[in-house]
Amino acid sequence: MSLKLHCPRTLASRLSLIFLVGLILAQALSFGAQYYERFQSARSTMLSNMQNDVSTSIAILDRLPAQERLAWLPRLARTNYDYRLDDGDPGAPLDAEEVPVAATSISSAIGGAHPLSFSRFPAEKKHFQAHLRLSDGSPLTIDVRPAMPPLSPWLPGVLLGQLALLIACTWLAVRIAIRPLARLANAVESLDPNAHPVMLDEHGPTEVAYAARAFNAMQARIAAYLKERMQLLAAISHDLQTPITRMKLRAEFMDDSVEKDKLWNDLGEMEHLVREGVAYARSIHGSTEESRRIDLDSFLDSLVFDYQDMGKDVQLSGKSAAVIDTRPQALRRVLVNLTDNALKFAGAAQLQVDTDDSLSIKILDRGPGIAEAELQQVMQPFYRVENSRNRSTGGTGLGLAIAQQLAMALGGSLTLSNREGGGLCAELKLPLR
Repeated sequence: MSLKLHCPRTLASRLSLIFLVGLILAQALSFGAQYYERFQSARSTMLSNMQNDVSTSIAILDRLPAQERLAWLPRLARTNYDYRLDDGDPGAPLDAEEVPVAATSISSAIGGAHPLSFSRFPAEKKHFQAHLRLSDGSPLTIDVRPAMPPLSPWLPGVLLGQLALLIACTWLAVRIAIRPLARLANAVESLDPNAHPVMLDEHGPTEVAYAARAFNAMQARIAAYLKERMQLLAAISHDLQTPITRMKLRAEFMDDSVEKDKLWNDLGEMEHLVREGVAYARSIHGSTEESRRIDLDSFLDSLVFDYQDMGKDVQLSGKSAAVIDTRPQALRRVLVNLTDNALKFAGAAQLQVDTDDSLSIKILDRGPGIAEAELQQVMQPFYRVENSRNRSTGGTGLGLAIAQQLAMALGGSLTLSNREGGGLCAELKLPLR
């Protein structure tokens, strides 16, 4: 089974990995250099001390009476070497090409005062013995067991502390570097040309401020371009009303005929489409209507009673007891569009109010509904569902688009869903403020 290494997918993880690996390698090199320098310094000091100590110890043993030398051996013993009053252990001669530095120090300490030979033990790495004879001919062996200088017990703790500090600094640096990028990504994701633009803060490092200014300029250009298109649509739709009105007046003077009725119907449909186009163009940037505080229950009661006075089957269920700050005419237009759709395709509509974290107004019907794949598309301008909500029913494809634009201008959202048992649910969510 092969193990595959995958590159981190997020920018934060990649930067963290680069910083951590780089800092850990730099720390390892620094620690290696310091440890090597400490090792060289400690070895030089140890060899110098060993040279003086061996010279002194041999001089003491050489001058002591033979019967007192054994008692002095524990006093002269050291951690890495000690003395024995015998010929030592049998071993191989020391290779001239691999003479330990400790052997060189022993040779320098003894000089030519005593004949000196060395033997090594292949099974024990770096273990060797120096053999000599004192002035009275007694054998003396120096048993040397070189060892690395021990690490200080606090050093691993310091290294772990440095590693933790590196991780903390890396996390902080990556977070500071990624935060403006994340803020820019959130702004791009929430960018809605139909809503009021939210400007990014242009303060901070040069690169961040430049990116924020570029994003804000892009928002302004998009808004200006969209506004220009909507003004053009509104102007064309408005100017078309005059010739349509003249054509309807001329049709009035025509003799009654089937062609006159067809022409009159076509003109009526054109006039309705033009009015809807003007309404959509005005709703694309929200209404210029001033916000006011209204009692929602009274507002909905008035809307439902108006429909009932016209003989329409419109019912209201649920009470919110909420007083909201909104644009009443825009809110009424949204609810009228949705209720008219329900009446057109189901013959009856039910308004249902719920209050939780946000205000929810649902318009429910038992009509043919909309295919799941088209629930989002019907929000687009001039889109019609051919199997039921088509031009023959009088729709222009702008009612839901206008309702959605006005809902966004009110700070809310509009969603469509099919009901169990058939029918459509149009839910308008508004903030409770």
